[in-house]
Amino acid sequence: MEYLFCPRYIYFLHCLDVPQHEEKRIKVMIGREAHHTRETSNISYLRRDLGVRRKERRVYLTSERIPIRGIVDEVLFLGDGTAVPFDYKFAEYKERLFKTHRIQSVLYGIMIEERYGVPARRGYLCYLRSNNLVKEIPFSPGARDEARGVVEDILKITEYGYYPRPTRLRQSCIDCCYRHICEK
Repeated sequence: MEYLFCPRYIYFLHCLDVPQHEEKRIKVMIGREAHHTRETSNISYLRRDLGVRRKERRVYLTSERIPIRGIVDEVLFLGDGTAVPFDYKFAEYKERLFKTHRIQSVLYGIMIEERYGVPARRGYLCYLRSNNLVKEIPFSPGARDEARGVVEDILKITEYGYYPRPTRLRQSCIDCCYRHICEK
């Protein structure tokens, strides 16, 4: 997610080992609290409208094929024999899915397929600040290729110390923990 926020984020964090001090960012702390509340409430609730038969919560996923790992909020196992990542976002839905959320969900889907040996054809995001609105993310072959490309770009930075160009979205710089050490 940080790479899609700005590629230089990865450089400062992983190449220069400059901590990001997430504990000082109010949005991050509120989001963590919202996740904690989700983890401890409605534990047995299954989203029947999505065809859920069972779920696992807070699942640590890795891949043998590509160097990725992450913790997905829920893995939902559906009646059609597929599984999907379900992730809660402390965000408002603004009539479009953010690329960061799409790529993260696709990568979770790739890891779910590898771990459980079942297809993951889509993912879901629940926007907490939009009254728990649930949005579907289809996993097209193009989306999978795009996600793998992001991983390749990250590896270029971390393995070779490549100093990437900054984000083109300058409004991201306003809330960036590295804004004081990053040349624009």
